[in-house]
Amino acid sequence: MFAMEMLKTFILGIVEGITEWLPISSTGHMILVNEFLKNEGSFTASDLYLYVIQLGAILAVVTLYFKKLNPFSPSKTKLERLETWNMWGKVLVACVPAAVIGLLLDPIMERFENWQVVSAMLIVYGIAFIYVEKLHKKTVVETMEGMSYKTALLIGAFQVLSIIPGTSRSGSTILGAMILGCSRGIAAEFSFFLAIPVMFGVSLLKILKYGLAMSGQDAVVLISGMAVAYIVSMLSIKFLINYVRKHDFKSFGIYRIILGAVVIMYFLVF
Repeated sequence: MFAMEMLKTFILGIVEGITEWLPISSTGHMILVNEFLKNEGSFTASDLYLYVIQLGAILAVVTLYFKKLNPFSPSKTKLERLETWNMWGKVLVACVPAAVIGLLLDPIMERFENWQVVSAMLIVYGIAFIYVEKLHKKTVVETMEGMSYKTALLIGAFQVLSIIPGTSRSGSTILGAMILGCSRGIAAEFSFFLAIPVMFGVSLLKILKYGLAMSGQDAVVLISGMAVAYIVSMLSIKFLINYVRKHDFKSFGIYRIILGAVVIMYFLVF
């Protein structure tokens, strides 16, 4: 049983590390992978595991962007430190909608964690990405400093959509940022930074809700999954930033539509 849980946590860690940062829905993929693995009743299928493993992915952002995120860096000028604090202010403002609406709706959202909702949201937001890319001709926000607090708050409002499984937290924030005139690079980066307080907060809420009562083997499984998610996240974040410098998000939209269709056919047939 322990060996099987370790294999599952390795697979889920890879899935989390790839899908958390790409706009293709990490929660949706985790639910679907658990369905395919027939992973019911085990620790790796628990809400505690599925949310706390995200901490490994968050640490990847902190590692890669530590200097940019650190307002106390001695290598920064006074103006650069002020700009860093200003950036954190925008991130915290963007967290407000999710903190308020997300907390209110959290008790009822578990009933939507099924393949029907996930597949529908994969397709709907896949179409949305293709449509938004067709309209995304001119950007007005090319730097983090150029983003207003109002824009940050509105991006946070778009993030609320991600409470529906299959939507994608990064996908909803990137789409929202692009609709509001942000460049693809800034949309992706702000999505990364916004994930830090949001995902820490969600993980903390799940820990408070379910507690950390687990066996030693469960702890090893969870830490191993976090470690895999951390390593894979480092690679996927670098990939996305390099990708958006030369490409748009249409390919992710097409992927979402195809995956959603495959999921529907799979569960209707089997």
